[in-house]
Amino acid sequence: MSQRVAVLGAGYFAAFHHDGWSRIPGAELAAVCDRDAVKAAAAAERHGARWFTGLAEMLAVIGPDILDIAIPPAGHAEAIRAGLAAGVATIVCQKPFCRDLAEAEAVVAEAEAAGALLVVHENFRFQPWFRATARCLAAGTLGEPYSLSFRLRPGDGAGPDAYLSRQPYFRSMPRFLIHETGIHFIDVFRFLLGDVAAVFADLRRLNPAIAGEDSGTVLFRMRSGVRGLFDGNRLADHVARDRRLTMGEMLLEGSEAVLRLDGEGRLVLRRMGSMEETTLPFDWTRQGFAGDSVRALQQHVIAHRAGDGPIENTARDYLVNLQVEAAVYRSAEAGSWQEP
Repeated sequence: MSQRVAVLGAGYFAAFHHDGWSRIPGAELAAVCDRDAVKAAAAAERHGARWFTGLAEMLAVIGPDILDIAIPPAGHAEAIRAGLAAGVATIVCQKPFCRDLAEAEAVVAEAEAAGALLVVHENFRFQPWFRATARCLAAGTLGEPYSLSFRLRPGDGAGPDAYLSRQPYFRSMPRFLIHETGIHFIDVFRFLLGDVAAVFADLRRLNPAIAGEDSGTVLFRMRSGVRGLFDGNRLADHVARDRRLTMGEMLLEGSEAVLRLDGEGRLVLRRMGSMEETTLPFDWTRQGFAGDSVRALQQHVIAHRAGDGPIENTARDYLVNLQVEAAVYRSAEAGSWQEP
């Protein structure tokens, strides 16, 4: 029996959600809701779903098994609470999760009290190159991992019209680079290397047309002893046909080998002491967003609901990411190492 899915949101990124659900066996995209009736109708009709302009009405009429919230963070808590009040069993919510840590902690507690499953839609860890990297680490191919660095270079943040064509709400976010984008890599670093012991951050704003920071570096001291570096600059770019595919480049160094991710989604392995590089084989597709990672996360949720394994990205676990994020901002203000 198919799981009935209702999606709140019909903006730029919500389209990837609609597409992903529509291509998953065992899922039915039943409805789309957006305050903009034109957007809601267009998105729903594209996938043969119903459309609504009010969340309460959609929940009452559709009675979904899964509510997928794909709107900006200011509306997350209200939408989650509406889903809980309607008795929705599984709620998936976009990141950045809620407006701040305190709000996120409150809705997590409310979801747990209601017995509902609350999952954060953190799709970067489901990008195929990061799944392949995790397998590589688990197999011991790199030996003892020393350091992980990621250079975020989407090249989309320069000029007075930055972000207007795609996600204009980016421009008014008082905390931007880390809260909106860097949070992805906090989660990726934890996914690959375990928990974070402390962070040191230096953040700045390069584009005066926006409110928040759009450039900065964050050092991670992982509990395992491995060091991490997130080097983010939304104005600079990198070599890629589609700079939003990987959004940058990764280097993971270990005692036996080095693994490099380029802008085309290739993982290149070089053994210690060797001059030769080998492309690591793994399956992925350019369909959807970033290697079809949105659909991969959604498929993971469907599989879990069918009893096939534990769930990743629970909201309870995601609070740890938000605690690390808060430590990053404290570090940037204090100029010192901070613990989550």
